[in-house]
Amino acid sequence: MAGKFECYKDKAGEYRFRLKAGNGENILASEGYSSKAGCSNGIESVRKNSANPDRFVKKETDGGKYRFNLTATNGQVIGTSQSYKSESGCDNGMKSVAGCAADASLDDQT
Repeated sequence: MAGKFECYKDKAGEYRFRLKAGNGENILASEGYSSKAGCSNGIESVRKNSANPDRFVKKETDGGKYRFNLTATNGQVIGTSQSYKSESGCDNGMKSVAGCAADASLDDQT
């Protein structure tokens, strides 16, 4: 099953997206956008930048877990992963985003 982007409005009224893997697991989440157009631009930026391994920035948290950010060419964070118990799990998450973002469908829940 292919991945999908879900575009939704949060409780504060901001637009957000999340990228779900084919198994339905959330693999990337955005920050809030004031407009739906901004959210759509963020999704397109994920599609474009996820093809470049240099756009992924992996970090170890203070608690010893791992997470990554997907960044644009200007260094701005486009999306953030969940926390992973292992570095290899985090690496697999990055591969999952890279593998499914370009062809992911869009589920507009707004």
